[in-house]
Amino acid sequence: MRKLVYYIASTLDGFIAGPDGADPTGPNGFWPLPEDYIQHLVTEYPETLPVQARQALSVTAAGTHFDTVLAGRRTYEIGLAAGVTNAYPHLRHMVFSQTLTDGPDPAVQFVADDPVATVRNLKQQDGKDIWLLGGGELAGSLYAEIDTLILKVAPLTIGDGIPLFSRRSAFDPRTWTLTDHTALESGTAILTYTRVTG
Repeated sequence: MRKLVYYIASTLDGFIAGPDGADPTGPNGFWPLPEDYIQHLVTEYPETLPVQARQALSVTAAGTHFDTVLAGRRTYEIGLAAGVTNAYPHLRHMVFSQTLTDGPDPAVQFVADDPVATVRNLKQQDGKDIWLLGGGELAGSLYAEIDTLILKVAPLTIGDGIPLFSRRSAFDPRTWTLTDHTALESGTAILTYTRVTG
């Protein structure tokens, strides 16, 4: 069965973006992007690089982990504001929104249905794993469906911002097993956790 994987960059204090929700890696962003971090993405997770980064880095590899990416409306709109109508044309790109029903790129699929029911259906289909891109609201609504957490923890704290999971998520303690880890010389730690079931 396919797994839902929340693959996301996080600060040491658990934030995925600043309070304004803007792209932390953008032109005025605060996120560190050292060379070894970029190289790790290119080598291990090339499918998670947005189209403009893939072009700039001459990345053509399809990737081995994901064939579908899930995003919330606000996350999708970050790309739109930068003039990118589909940041992941090499993946099945699904955007969850109650207000947006379509967009400028026909390849992007807008979903108004319940995220949990949609993900449960996707898990039953053939294919690679499903990448939960974010943001925190969508991750909060899919909290119980996440099978694997892959956190790219930057050596950075910001004090306040968009948390890994929406503050409206239900209190629901879960246990995870550390199944892989990579520490980059620049200070980022890539931590892979698998949910303990049963």
